[in-house]
Amino acid sequence: MRTQDDTIMSYDQGENEFKNWIVAESSFKRKYQGKCEVVMSLGNGYLGMRSCTEESYLGQVRNTFVSGTFNKANANEVTELPNAADITGIDIFINGELFSLEKGTFSDYNRALNLKTGELSRTFIWTFDSKSYRFEFKRFVSFADLHLIGAHIKITPLDNDSNIEIKSGINGQVTNSGAQHFEEGEKRIFDKAYLQMLQNTNESNITFIHNTYHEFNSKDVEVKSRFEMDRRKVLMLYHCEVPANATLEFSKISNLYTTRDKAYEHLSLQELRDLSIEHLKKQSEKGYQLLLQESILNWEEYWENMDIKIDSDNAYDQLAIRFAMYHLLAMAPKHDSRYGIGAKGLSGEGYKGHSFWDTEIFLLPFFTYTHPEIARHLLEYRYHTIEGARKKAKENGYRGAMYPWESAWADDGEVTPVWGAADIVTGKATKIWSGFIEQHITSDVAFAVWQYYQVTNDEDFMIQYGYEILLDTGIFWSTRLEWDEKKQEYHINNVVGPDEYKEHVNNDAFTNHTARWCMENALKYHDIVKEKHPGLYEVLSTRLNLEFEMAELKERYDKVYLPQPNEDLVIPQDDTYLSLKEIDLSKYKNQEHVGSIFKDFNLDQVNQIQVSKQASVVMLMYLLEYKFNDAIKKANYQYYEPRTLHDSSLSLSTHAILAADIDNLPLAYDLFESASRIDLGPNMKTSDHGIHAASLGGIWQIIVCGFGGIRMLDGTLRLNPKLPANIKSIEYPIHWHGNPLKITVTTDAIDIINKGDKPVAIEIYGEKHQIENQLTFKTVNSVL
Repeated sequence: MRTQDDTIMSYDQGENEFKNWIVAESSFKRKYQGKCEVVMSLGNGYLGMRSCTEESYLGQVRNTFVSGTFNKANANEVTELPNAADITGIDIFINGELFSLEKGTFSDYNRALNLKTGELSRTFIWTFDSKSYRFEFKRFVSFADLHLIGAHIKITPLDNDSNIEIKSGINGQVTNSGAQHFEEGEKRIFDKAYLQMLQNTNESNITFIHNTYHEFNSKDVEVKSRFEMDRRKVLMLYHCEVPANATLEFSKISNLYTTRDKAYEHLSLQELRDLSIEHLKKQSEKGYQLLLQESILNWEEYWENMDIKIDSDNAYDQLAIRFAMYHLLAMAPKHDSRYGIGAKGLSGEGYKGHSFWDTEIFLLPFFTYTHPEIARHLLEYRYHTIEGARKKAKENGYRGAMYPWESAWADDGEVTPVWGAADIVTGKATKIWSGFIEQHITSDVAFAVWQYYQVTNDEDFMIQYGYEILLDTGIFWSTRLEWDEKKQEYHINNVVGPDEYKEHVNNDAFTNHTARWCMENALKYHDIVKEKHPGLYEVLSTRLNLEFEMAELKERYDKVYLPQPNEDLVIPQDDTYLSLKEIDLSKYKNQEHVGSIFKDFNLDQVNQIQVSKQASVVMLMYLLEYKFNDAIKKANYQYYEPRTLHDSSLSLSTHAILAADIDNLPLAYDLFESASRIDLGPNMKTSDHGIHAASLGGIWQIIVCGFGGIRMLDGTLRLNPKLPANIKSIEYPIHWHGNPLKITVTTDAIDIINKGDKPVAIEIYGEKHQIENQLTFKTVNSVL
């Protein structure tokens, strides 16, 4: 994957156990730092870190985030994840000169993230003033201990005795792009070696406790140390005399706790400080290597249950799916259901750590099918925010649960910024309408709850959380409807659908169809709860006023207007889309950078053109596919794909899956390749603001739900694989009703192993089967 500047992201690491597990950079250019900071970012769901180099460069973005620790820096800003103090930066002075790759020359450069182990490494030889040095840096965020971060550094003078000074510690002089979220807290050094610094968020009043410790392991190297404090900094300074060919070697073990941590919310601040420093002392005694091995064992357990094996003519495909799953796990809050997943995970400041529909539609299928316990946590988060959803509905004149377009902490409510980028025509900031009228998020949450229940059969979740969400989202849509007296039907007017290039539209097809689906589910589960869970029904009936709400919903349900296929079988995206003017979009379809249409038009002008930002009607065909026949799917795909610019990273995966459904496998594979290269590909500027989380979930869906053929259709497990010509086989795991399944799809057979203790009913190419232990199904013309 070579860029125009010959910076290379490589992935083929030889015929060893880590083949197609390594993402590597073989050169360093300061202007492209953001790429590797993000694609090689580290995390464990509790905390996440951009993978900056230890030494500092202009343009570097040092980010450390802790899930759920939202704060509003100023009254006129929205809440966001605050950028916590940095512990990765290390100043290295060699013979009095501050080390930098921009000085002297360097060779044999390699920076690599091992997706299997979660360890980041960087090695090179640096030559300055005719003297050479070998450097080796390693780092990980522990998957075994949520609070732990480990680093290991080796520096070897190759041809000279050297004076090496190390300045390392905790640096709170970082911000969120200039916004300072923290008040300076107490700093302390314990035993002249253990550093501690506190930070306190200035609005949400969350205290962050940072601790770090350095351990030198060098023979034949004299090390002298002292410590110092500065504004928002506490540091250790080490002076080392290193003979030629001797190695200065040290580890830096750190931890991070906050007063929002659920496991420790019963402790006082002093008790948590004491616990954190004792934790650091105990863990640092183990040393870097043992701590890393503990983390690797946890990674291995996850990989054993989720790894996908792809036999493809393009080895990159194997790396792409592992890259996606690595980052999906690294951003998932496995420890606490009070948090969601931000649109950039924990890898950058983009979208401020807020949760969107990305989670429910693009990320949750991966977790629901492979890690249902994490999926449950993510859905419990939506239940924790339901009071905010009810508040938003009431403020807008509705009832029920109207979910915010952007969500943060449970009681924050709507946190979408009001103003965005500059208007190319007026020069003013563009108003962001999504927080006001992009309301399909409510349907998306309900869909994810329903999908999780159908796949897992988790009745306990439904009793505690799920039924209430399904009922209250249905109630919202019932009250959101607007009566059209002339047509004698209910409409949904003035919305933004999934296609955000169309604002203030009436009867957006995705919104109307999914809203009515929510109402249908509310009626269905109202009757189920009333019959099977009378105690729960009594509680919910009182809380939600079910007798009145369900009577009104039932009366309105059959009168909801649903956009229907026209004579060409095309469903109008909204009331006016098909009548808008058409222009030649080839310039924008072949763009190098997304959003190029706004160099020629402003949003108001784009609103009047038949052009879409991302999948909308096509998304409807995917989510509610059982409602549309193959002819309608094909007609709509062929109409909307040429008009869709895929200016959102969410879009490509949906179009890839539907392309496979209509047997256009060359296009499906091309779209998969494009999706997999958004972050991992050669464009070195795509990831500066953070990883594209939804796209990564979409990549998994392309492989498993598209090429692999797995779908849940109205409660039934269906398998209908569509392998592109250059993919020979796919092996992937899923869970169905608590049963782990391993499915292998080849060009001529399907093999399913049921590792659970219950038989699994499945439909394969339209034929019904029951899998007790194993089923092998011979196929014909599987590759198109």
